[in-house]
Amino acid sequence: MAKNNLAIVAVVLTVSSLCSLAYCADGEKTDIFVEGKVYCDPCRVQFPTRVSEPIDGATVGLECRSRENGTIMYSLEGKTDKNGIYSLPVDEDFAELICEVTTVSSPRDDCNDKFADFEKARVLITTKNGVASMARYANPLGFMKKEAIPECKEIIKELFPDEEDMPEEFKEIIEQ
Repeated sequence: MAKNNLAIVAVVLTVSSLCSLAYCADGEKTDIFVEGKVYCDPCRVQFPTRVSEPIDGATVGLECRSRENGTIMYSLEGKTDKNGIYSLPVDEDFAELICEVTTVSSPRDDCNDKFADFEKARVLITTKNGVASMARYANPLGFMKKEAIPECKEIIKELFPDEEDMPEEFKEIIEQ
């Protein structure tokens, strides 16, 4: 009887060990998701405002490259949902790589100019940083309309009541 129990325990341990090995094939498996939002910037200010709109079906790309020579080690593309939200599954730990999300394309003809300054959002993809959540959030990314809409004048004045503090490119929007 004792030999049968020992055999059963040995089989259970062997099977559970084999199951755990199946999940660590090449590297450390994770269940990390890189999440963020893509929006249409109707004011051409390159940050979200109260008139910004989510873009459904925008394509974003995630690239992770070597810190030493810039070689791309991992890349993935995904699309946004009706709320402009994307969620990119990553099944490896990339603590040693520089990872960035970029805008690739917008399905909207009226809002497809890429941002000049903030085209990328850097994100740390690792489980070794003490964060309990498996979601890694990237800063919002967007596309701009060809020309600012009329409501933007009021929004910019609200953001910069003192015109001396207003950046020059925003003054151009007010003067249109």
